[in-house]
Amino acid sequence: MNDATPMDAARAQLAEYRASIDNIDAALIHMLAERFRCTKAVGVLKAKHDLPPADPARESQQIARLRQLAHDANLDPDFAEKFLNFVIREVIRHHEAIASGADAET
Repeated sequence: MNDATPMDAARAQLAEYRASIDNIDAALIHMLAERFRCTKAVGVLKAKHDLPPADPARESQQIARLRQLAHDANLDPDFAEKFLNFVIREVIRHHEAIASGADAET
């Protein structure tokens, strides 16, 4: 006999959703950390060869590509673009720090 109420079932379902969200958040953090390890290497290479920290053409290509990926995934492309712009600004800040001889914390 099951004495669970609809509220108990809702709480159990909520806990399952939240566990999935927590796992996804952890994966996002690890993926961002890996991305920044790669972009740090790019920053070092750019500094070594006296290349500018920003690459507007590459940024435009990436924004267009990620907007399309977001659209295909049923995610708001404007949100995806805002997120990417935030990441790009942080990468450029790191590249500027590397170029100036200060190691940017990631």
